[in-house]
Amino acid sequence: MRFSSPPFLIPAILIALGVAIAGFLIGQGVENARVGDRSVTVRGLSERVVKSDLAVLPLRFASAGNDLSEVQAKVDRDLAAVRAFLAQQGYTPAEIDLGRLQVTDQYAREYQSSSVGTRYQVAQTVIVRTNNVDRVETTTRSLDALLRQGVVLQDYNGPSYLFTKLNDVRAEMIGQATASARTGAQQFARDSGASLAGIRSATQGSFEIRGRDEIGDESSQVFKKVRVVTTINYRLR
Repeated sequence: MRFSSPPFLIPAILIALGVAIAGFLIGQGVENARVGDRSVTVRGLSERVVKSDLAVLPLRFASAGNDLSEVQAKVDRDLAAVRAFLAQQGYTPAEIDLGRLQVTDQYAREYQSSSVGTRYQVAQTVIVRTNNVDRVETTTRSLDALLRQGVVLQDYNGPSYLFTKLNDVRAEMIGQATASARTGAQQFARDSGASLAGIRSATQGSFEIRGRDEIGDESSQVFKKVRVVTTINYRLR
């Protein structure tokens, strides 16, 4: 007795076999994609302490009174005393700038009562801008000489110190940060039984210049800390 297969059985078997094969190939493709897509993202850091190369020292003084000519004369005398003091400290004329002269008439202010004690106030600012940072430090310790001459400094906050030679250290620090990132990636690869296969992408962060000591006003610190972070994505194999 011969049995014949139903007419729909063979096509069904072929379809099932095709689906199974396709599923196997798709599974292999996903697995390969995952293997090929393995990567690690690491960050590399470079820091160094540098000395500021620019100092800015503003010296503001003022006088007040009801006679404008007398008030102005006092400011002129103070200005002469400040200039002489800075010359004795060794500053050149190119390192000394004269700021804007400020004159205030209290009576000219809106809604101001005429009972104000003094009518006029005149203020002048002298700005020292120099690359001789050490000299500025010495000057700040000698400002009492101006006080003995009757020059009273107003709103004195000390000098500001700046580091302007970032280009001198930029390339080397980026190299250090990149090397640091690679070291971290190599360690991760060894721990996971893989190896590095090259850089997929890299991002350099912004350079930060801050005070060396994280206390007080950073601008008043002569020594600065320069910092940069790079983020690198490595392929693994």
